[in-house]
Amino acid sequence: MGKIASRSPFAPDEIVQLPPIEGVRFATAEAGIRYRGRTDLMVATFDPGTTVAGVFTQSKTASAPVLACRKHLKKETAQLLIVNSGNANAFTGKRGRDAVDLTVDAGAKAADCARHDVFVASTGVIGEPLEAEKFAHLIDGMVKNAEPDAFEAAARAIMTTDTYPKVASRRALIGDVEVTINGFCKGAGMIAPDMATMLCFIFTDAAIAAKPLQALLSAHVETTFNAMTVDGDTSTSDTCLVFATGTAAARGQEPVTKTGSKKLKAFSAALHNLMQDLAVQVAKDGEGLSKFVTFIVEGAESAKAARKIALACANSPILKTAIAGEDPNWGRVVMAVGKSGEAADRDKLSIWFGDLCVAREGERAAEYDEATAAAYMKNREIVIRIDVGVGDASGHVWTCDLTHDYVSINADYRS
Repeated sequence: MGKIASRSPFAPDEIVQLPPIEGVRFATAEAGIRYRGRTDLMVATFDPGTTVAGVFTQSKTASAPVLACRKHLKKETAQLLIVNSGNANAFTGKRGRDAVDLTVDAGAKAADCARHDVFVASTGVIGEPLEAEKFAHLIDGMVKNAEPDAFEAAARAIMTTDTYPKVASRRALIGDVEVTINGFCKGAGMIAPDMATMLCFIFTDAAIAAKPLQALLSAHVETTFNAMTVDGDTSTSDTCLVFATGTAAARGQEPVTKTGSKKLKAFSAALHNLMQDLAVQVAKDGEGLSKFVTFIVEGAESAKAARKIALACANSPILKTAIAGEDPNWGRVVMAVGKSGEAADRDKLSIWFGDLCVAREGERAAEYDEATAAAYMKNREIVIRIDVGVGDASGHVWTCDLTHDYVSINADYRS
């Protein structure tokens, strides 16, 4: 199968350095949960008064940390986040719940806060018990030694098969006060988000109540993380949390308490842009990828239908392998559109590979040229646009190709 690339071809030469956010501090540790010689435990501490919003996997086999976060989110405040990599603590029964309880208890004691102010997340192998007693004792020292300028270290600690840490930062005005939004996420395989990406954490110094923050996150996830897929498999651990410390209020920002407030227009746009950036980074680090692919669907009955058609294409192994082989096999696009279950007019269906129309209104385009199409498929970034001819709605999905390396990575995952 050849040598597996150690880094995605889209990995940046340098990781963006995120600015500190007042009220947020990080610490990492080598806990030896699964990996040796690298960090695999991260904590983030927050000033009292920090609000939180979250979205989680819709998997029916959701992990113990996801269930705990859903419960704690109801209180709308946070002071501590604890994340481990190497073990998902999913499908672990009572032992999994006990591991969460032990971690939360250790965190609440270390941060001197209520249990519901502690959020936990885990990523890694499913079905293996998480021995929290082997790392819970580290949490107190981590909380005490947490530092504000450690976003990259925190992002690296939560990686599994990722080949680079995925980070992003944006600034926005609320009124006339500038606020900062930073985020990082992990994910490279088992990626077909259903409400979130595998793990994503976003931080801001904005003073925003939990309900309007939740409304923004829930809306934006649909066109960012839920419009991205690597392999069609939804994780048991999908978690996306946004923490707002509110420290910008001390600089004159008027706290926003109402959902839909016009004061959040610029912040909303910046948050969406950051989430989109992170979603694309995940797709560009898909396990074993050689190409980044965007499917754009137009002429659909609704935006939801357009995205479902795009996902049918983006999750099709036979289409993704054709892209990996640089084969302009647009017949496989026709197949994927047809299997989606959404309305499409066969005799109006048109398909473009980049700027080249390969099929128009139900048949091969008159100007189709195999050599030109094959040359386009050699590009590292591919755009496939489809008009299904039944309406005015559109949608998009980001994905990657499916290579031999993907099989090798996942065949050897537990070896």
